[in-house]
Amino acid sequence: MAFFEVKNLSIYFGGLVALDGISFTLNQGEIYAIIGPNGAGKTTLFNCINGIYHPSHGDILFKGQSIRGKKPDKVARMGIARTFQNIELFNNMNTMENIMLGRHLRMKTGLFRGAFLWGKRSFAGLEEVAHRRKVEEIIDFLDLQSSRNKLVGGLPYGTQKQIELARALALEPELLLLDEPCAGMNAEEKQDMIFWVKDVQDELGVTVLLIEHDMQMVMDISDRILVINFGRPITEGTPSEVQRHPEVLKAYLGENEGVCAA
Repeated sequence: MAFFEVKNLSIYFGGLVALDGISFTLNQGEIYAIIGPNGAGKTTLFNCINGIYHPSHGDILFKGQSIRGKKPDKVARMGIARTFQNIELFNNMNTMENIMLGRHLRMKTGLFRGAFLWGKRSFAGLEEVAHRRKVEEIIDFLDLQSSRNKLVGGLPYGTQKQIELARALALEPELLLLDEPCAGMNAEEKQDMIFWVKDVQDELGVTVLLIEHDMQMVMDISDRILVINFGRPITEGTPSEVQRHPEVLKAYLGENEGVCAA
Protein backbone atom coordinates (compact mmCIF):
# COMPACT_ATOMS: atom_id res chain seq x y z
CA MET A 1 0.00 0.00 0.00
CA ALA A 2 1.40 3.36 -1.05
CA PHE A 3 1.70 6.08 1.59
CA PHE A 4 0.15 8.66 -0.76
CA GLU A 5 -1.06 8.26 -4.33
CA VAL A 6 -2.69 10.41 -6.98
CA LYS A 7 -4.36 8.30 -9.68
CA ASN A 8 -5.27 9.69 -13.12
CA LEU A 9 -6.49 12.98 -11.61
CA SER A 10 -8.33 15.44 -13.84
CA ILE A 11 -10.36 18.57 -13.18
CA TYR A 12 -12.28 20.79 -15.59
CA PHE A 13 -13.50 24.36 -15.18
CA GLY A 14 -16.07 24.73 -17.93
CA GLY A 15 -14.15 24.14 -21.15
CA LEU A 16 -10.75 24.55 -19.45
CA VAL A 17 -8.82 21.39 -18.61
CA ALA A 18 -6.78 22.40 -15.54
CA LEU A 19 -5.43 18.91 -14.78
CA ASP A 20 -5.39 16.04 -17.23
CA GLY A 21 -4.44 12.56 -16.04
CA ILE A 22 -1.95 13.36 -13.27
CA SER A 23 -0.59 10.30 -11.46
CA PHE A 24 2.22 9.85 -8.94
CA THR A 25 3.09 8.02 -5.72
CA LEU A 26 4.84 9.29 -2.60
CA ASN A 27 6.96 7.12 -0.37
CA GLN A 28 6.76 7.85 3.35
CA GLY A 29 9.52 10.15 4.53
CA GLU A 30 10.59 11.58 1.16
CA ILE A 31 10.55 15.08 -0.29
CA TYR A 32 8.70 15.04 -3.60
CA ALA A 33 8.63 18.20 -5.73
CA ILE A 34 6.18 19.27 -8.42
CA ILE A 35 7.48 21.85 -10.87
CA GLY A 36 6.21 23.50 -14.02
CA PRO A 37 5.59 26.94 -15.57
CA ASN A 38 3.06 29.39 -14.20
CA GLY A 39 -0.43 28.10 -14.99
CA ALA A 40 0.72 24.48 -15.26
CA GLY A 41 -1.80 23.35 -12.63
CA LYS A 42 0.42 22.92 -9.58
CA THR A 43 -1.67 24.87 -7.06
CA THR A 44 -4.84 23.42 -8.57
CA LEU A 45 -3.44 19.99 -7.75
CA PHE A 46 -2.84 21.04 -4.13
CA ASN A 47 -6.39 22.43 -3.96
CA CYS A 48 -7.70 19.03 -5.07
CA ILE A 49 -5.62 17.23 -2.46
CA ASN A 50 -6.72 19.29 0.52
CA GLY A 51 -10.38 19.48 -0.51
CA ILE A 52 -10.77 23.02 -1.82
CA TYR A 53 -11.54 21.67 -5.31
CA HIS A 54 -13.34 18.45 -6.18
CA PRO A 55 -11.68 16.55 -9.07
CA SER A 56 -13.71 15.64 -12.13
CA HIS A 57 -12.01 12.24 -12.52
CA GLY A 58 -9.45 10.09 -10.76
CA ASP A 59 -8.68 9.47 -7.10
CA ILE A 60 -6.41 10.59 -4.26
CA LEU A 61 -5.37 7.98 -1.70
CA PHE A 62 -3.76 8.64 1.68
CA LYS A 63 -2.54 5.49 3.42
CA GLY A 64 -4.92 3.48 1.25
CA GLN A 65 -8.01 5.58 1.97
CA SER A 66 -9.60 7.81 -0.65
CA ILE A 67 -9.73 11.49 0.31
CA ARG A 68 -11.29 12.68 -2.95
CA GLY A 69 -14.15 15.06 -2.23
CA LYS A 70 -13.50 15.31 1.51
CA LYS A 71 -13.75 18.75 3.09
CA PRO A 72 -10.50 20.53 4.04
CA ASP A 73 -11.01 20.02 7.78
CA LYS A 74 -11.52 16.27 7.26
CA VAL A 75 -8.34 16.07 5.18
CA ALA A 76 -6.44 17.97 7.89
CA ARG A 77 -7.76 15.64 10.60
CA MET A 78 -6.35 12.69 8.67
CA GLY A 79 -2.86 14.17 8.97
CA ILE A 80 -2.35 16.40 5.91
CA ALA A 81 -1.30 20.02 6.53
CA ARG A 82 -0.63 22.80 4.04
CA THR A 83 1.05 26.16 3.66
CA PHE A 84 -0.05 28.63 0.98
CA GLN A 85 1.76 30.57 -1.72
CA ASN A 86 0.51 33.84 -0.22
CA ILE A 87 1.00 34.27 3.52
CA GLU A 88 -2.25 33.60 5.41
CA LEU A 89 -1.41 34.78 8.93
CA PHE A 90 -3.28 37.05 11.36
CA ASN A 91 -1.19 40.22 11.47
CA ASN A 92 -2.71 41.51 14.72
CA MET A 93 -1.88 38.33 16.61
CA ASN A 94 1.57 37.38 17.87
CA THR A 95 3.67 34.42 16.74
CA MET A 96 2.56 32.14 19.57
CA GLU A 97 -1.12 32.85 18.92
CA ASN A 98 -0.79 32.24 15.17
CA ILE A 99 0.92 28.90 15.73
CA MET A 100 -1.65 27.91 18.37
CA LEU A 101 -4.31 28.17 15.66
CA GLY A 102 -2.68 25.13 14.08
CA ARG A 103 -3.66 23.12 17.16
CA HIS A 104 -7.39 23.78 16.87
CA LEU A 105 -8.24 20.42 15.30
CA ARG A 106 -6.58 18.68 18.25
CA MET A 107 -8.43 20.67 20.90
CA LYS A 108 -11.17 18.77 22.74
CA THR A 109 -12.51 21.58 24.91
CA GLY A 110 -16.00 22.49 23.75
CA LEU A 111 -18.24 25.40 24.68
CA PHE A 112 -19.44 23.83 27.97
CA ARG A 113 -16.01 22.87 29.23
CA GLY A 114 -14.54 26.18 28.16
CA ALA A 115 -17.27 28.23 29.84
CA PHE A 116 -17.80 26.34 33.09
CA LEU A 117 -14.69 24.25 33.76
CA TRP A 118 -12.07 26.98 33.91
CA GLY A 119 -8.89 27.42 35.90
CA LYS A 120 -5.40 25.96 35.69
CA ARG A 121 -6.45 22.54 37.05
CA SER A 122 -9.56 22.24 34.88
CA PHE A 123 -9.72 20.08 31.75
CA ALA A 124 -9.62 23.23 29.60
CA GLY A 125 -6.70 24.64 31.56
CA LEU A 126 -4.64 21.46 31.40
CA GLU A 127 -5.35 21.10 27.69
CA GLU A 128 -4.24 24.69 27.09
CA VAL A 129 -0.94 23.98 28.86
CA ALA A 130 -0.36 20.85 26.77
CA HIS A 131 -1.02 22.65 23.49
CA ARG A 132 1.21 25.56 24.46
CA ARG A 133 3.97 23.11 25.34
CA LYS A 134 3.75 21.61 21.86
CA VAL A 135 3.85 25.05 20.27
CA GLU A 136 6.92 25.94 22.34
CA GLU A 137 8.63 22.84 20.92
CA ILE A 138 7.90 24.04 17.38
CA ILE A 139 9.14 27.56 18.21
CA ASP A 140 12.41 26.04 19.45
CA PHE A 141 12.63 23.75 16.42
CA LEU A 142 12.31 26.64 13.95
CA ASP A 143 14.35 29.07 16.08
CA LEU A 144 11.49 31.55 16.50
CA GLN A 145 12.11 32.40 20.18
CA SER A 146 12.91 36.06 19.48
CA SER A 147 9.56 36.48 17.69
CA ARG A 148 7.27 34.46 19.95
CA ASN A 149 5.50 37.46 21.55
CA LYS A 150 5.73 39.91 18.64
CA LEU A 151 2.84 40.82 16.36
CA VAL A 152 3.23 38.95 13.09
CA GLY A 153 2.39 42.00 10.95
CA GLY A 154 5.59 43.76 12.06
CA LEU A 155 7.94 40.84 11.41
CA PRO A 156 10.18 40.38 8.32
CA TYR A 157 8.70 38.50 5.37
CA GLY A 158 11.04 35.53 5.79
CA THR A 159 10.07 35.17 9.44
CA GLN A 160 6.39 35.24 8.50
CA LYS A 161 7.01 32.35 6.08
CA GLN A 162 8.64 30.44 8.93
CA ILE A 163 5.64 31.10 11.15
CA GLU A 164 3.30 29.77 8.48
CA LEU A 165 5.43 26.61 8.34
CA ALA A 166 5.28 26.42 12.14
CA ARG A 167 1.48 26.69 12.12
CA ALA A 168 1.26 23.79 9.65
CA LEU A 169 3.62 21.71 11.82
CA ALA A 170 1.43 22.42 14.86
CA LEU A 171 -1.14 20.07 13.35
CA GLU A 172 1.50 17.29 13.70
CA PRO A 173 0.97 16.18 10.09
CA GLU A 174 2.23 13.03 8.44
CA LEU A 175 2.11 14.73 5.03
CA LEU A 176 3.02 18.40 4.57
CA LEU A 177 2.06 20.31 1.41
CA LEU A 178 4.35 23.31 0.82
CA ASP A 179 3.14 25.74 -1.86
CA GLU A 180 6.17 27.83 -2.93
CA PRO A 181 7.75 28.19 0.54
CA CYS A 182 10.61 30.31 -0.89
CA ALA A 183 8.44 32.71 -2.92
CA GLY A 184 9.52 36.33 -2.37
CA MET A 185 12.51 35.46 -0.18
CA ASN A 186 16.04 36.77 -0.51
CA ALA A 187 19.01 34.41 -0.87
CA GLU A 188 19.70 34.14 2.86
CA GLU A 189 16.05 33.47 3.71
CA LYS A 190 15.89 30.78 1.02
CA GLN A 191 18.89 28.99 2.49
CA ASP A 192 17.23 29.06 5.92
CA MET A 193 14.00 27.62 4.47
CA ILE A 194 15.94 24.82 2.75
CA PHE A 195 17.49 24.02 6.13
CA TRP A 196 14.10 23.94 7.88
CA VAL A 197 12.43 21.75 5.24
CA LYS A 198 15.27 19.23 5.43
CA ASP A 199 14.95 19.19 9.22
CA VAL A 200 11.20 18.58 8.89
CA GLN A 201 12.05 15.52 6.83
CA ASP A 202 15.06 14.28 8.80
CA GLU A 203 14.16 15.10 12.41
CA LEU A 204 10.36 15.01 12.38
CA GLY A 205 9.98 12.26 9.76
CA VAL A 206 7.30 14.20 7.90
CA THR A 207 6.70 13.44 4.22
CA VAL A 208 6.86 16.63 2.12
CA LEU A 209 5.05 17.40 -1.14
CA LEU A 210 6.56 20.59 -2.51
CA ILE A 211 5.71 23.17 -5.18
CA GLU A 212 8.57 25.55 -5.85
CA HIS A 213 9.91 27.76 -8.65
CA ASP A 214 13.38 28.09 -7.11
CA MET A 215 15.21 25.38 -9.03
CA GLN A 216 18.26 25.43 -6.77
CA MET A 217 16.08 24.52 -3.81
CA VAL A 218 14.23 21.84 -5.77
CA MET A 219 17.41 20.20 -6.98
CA ASP A 220 19.09 20.43 -3.57
CA ILE A 221 16.43 18.84 -1.38
CA SER A 222 14.08 16.73 -3.54
CA ASP A 223 14.25 12.95 -3.65
CA ARG A 224 12.07 12.87 -6.78
CA ILE A 225 10.45 15.45 -9.05
CA LEU A 226 7.31 15.49 -11.19
CA VAL A 227 7.21 18.01 -14.04
CA ILE A 228 3.83 19.13 -15.38
CA ASN A 229 2.81 21.57 -18.11
CA PHE A 230 -0.68 22.60 -19.26
CA GLY A 231 -2.07 20.26 -16.59
CA ARG A 232 -0.33 17.19 -18.02
CA PRO A 233 2.68 15.25 -16.76
CA ILE A 234 5.92 15.63 -18.73
CA THR A 235 8.32 13.42 -16.78
CA GLU A 236 9.14 12.12 -13.31
CA GLY A 237 12.48 11.14 -11.82
CA THR A 238 15.42 12.09 -9.65
CA PRO A 239 16.78 15.64 -9.88
CA SER A 240 19.63 14.53 -12.12
CA GLU A 241 17.23 12.72 -14.46
CA VAL A 242 14.78 15.61 -14.65
CA GLN A 243 17.36 18.30 -15.32
CA ARG A 244 18.57 16.45 -18.41
CA HIS A 245 15.13 15.77 -19.89
CA PRO A 246 14.75 17.65 -23.21
CA GLU A 247 11.04 18.37 -22.76
CA VAL A 248 11.72 19.89 -19.35
CA LEU A 249 14.40 22.15 -20.76
CA LYS A 250 12.07 23.25 -23.52
CA ALA A 251 8.85 23.68 -21.55
CA TYR A 252 10.08 25.09 -18.25
CA LEU A 253 13.79 25.58 -17.81
CA GLY A 254 14.69 27.07 -21.17
CA GLU A 255 17.05 25.75 -23.77
CA ASN A 256 20.15 26.38 -21.67
CA GLU A 257 20.82 23.24 -19.66
CA GLY A 258 22.92 25.21 -17.22
CA VAL A 259 19.78 26.88 -15.90
CA CYS A 260 18.90 23.61 -14.19
CA ALA A 261 22.31 22.67 -12.90
CA ALA A 262 22.25 21.66 -9.24
